[in-house]
Amino acid sequence: MKFLAFHQILERKSILLLLGIVITVAIGGLVEIVPLFYLKSTVEKVQGMRPYTPLELAGRNIYIREGCYACHSQMIRTLRDEVERYGHYSLAAESMYDRPFQWGSKRTGPDLARVGGKYSNEWHLEHLINPREVVVGSVMPGYAFLANAKLDYRNIGDHLKVNAMLGVPYDDAMIAKAKTDVLAQLDEDSDDYEAFAERYPKAPVGNFDGDSKDVTEMDALIAYLQMLGTLVDFTVYDDQANLR
Repeated sequence: MKFLAFHQILERKSILLLLGIVITVAIGGLVEIVPLFYLKSTVEKVQGMRPYTPLELAGRNIYIREGCYACHSQMIRTLRDEVERYGHYSLAAESMYDRPFQWGSKRTGPDLARVGGKYSNEWHLEHLINPREVVVGSVMPGYAFLANAKLDYRNIGDHLKVNAMLGVPYDDAMIAKAKTDVLAQLDEDSDDYEAFAERYPKAPVGNFDGDSKDVTEMDALIAYLQMLGTLVDFTVYDDQANLR
């Protein structure tokens, strides 16, 4: 009887009913979400994953700044048609260093989760300058201005330091050598390249925009695109998954 009386009060008092709904939803949400922050199995560890190089991180910032995520996703679902078109389905570990992740929710253009190494630097350059030169009928706007915009990487070390505070495994050497590593990724003949390659395995290297005079925003964006989906060796991952 007491329960029924309390229930009648809730039905008559809309504010109390609303408050009860909010409390109930909040408790249910906490029960479902909070354990995910403590379970070790939430994000499966995968061999090959590393933090972004300073140049790739700068390129990712440009990717976000220009709103590329609004038309391109970076998440391949396990559906057969997606796997056949784009490649191996995405793993949670591939986004573990993203703040924020770039999964996206719309595909005006193709998914970019596996675009790294699929095309040459020259292709990306032409595509970003004038998309219709390489993709007939593309509705993507051109980004030719990136080739003339010098990359401001004076504070890139601070950017790595902030990411390290959020859990990205940048060590003291990576932070201290951040500006040097930007230049090393553009020239594999530089004196700093060997140390850079040890810090960032599988990092794409080269003069991404074809102009060696300046470090440009185009260099950074292409470097970022060229590493997407290249870190995990899926032949090894699939073999290990079959053994589990």
